[in-house]
Amino acid sequence: MISKKLVPKYDDQDVERVRRAHRNDLENILPFFVIGFLYLLTNPAPWLAINLYRVVAASRILHTIVYAVVPIPQPARFLAFVGAMFPTAYMALQTILYFML
Repeated sequence: MISKKLVPKYDDQDVERVRRAHRNDLENILPFFVIGFLYLLTNPAPWLAINLYRVVAASRILHTIVYAVVPIPQPARFLAFVGAMFPTAYMALQTILYFML
């Protein structure tokens, strides 16, 4: 039986940090999947594409770790975010230029 005295907490700091980390991953990884797929349609150099994907994957894993697992103050999280955003922006720009020109 569940006690009627038990009330859920909606303001736990640890839970909220993990929730924000998951939301941040959804907001950044899903667009990367789309941009990454479109980038593959431009027939990039395999070594470049592989290394761009590796940088993004490593940066996103690091971002999740410093955000949710072992919270480290800024600028660690920002640097991990930028480490994934620059390759994604590069792929998006290359894709736009390829299909527009």
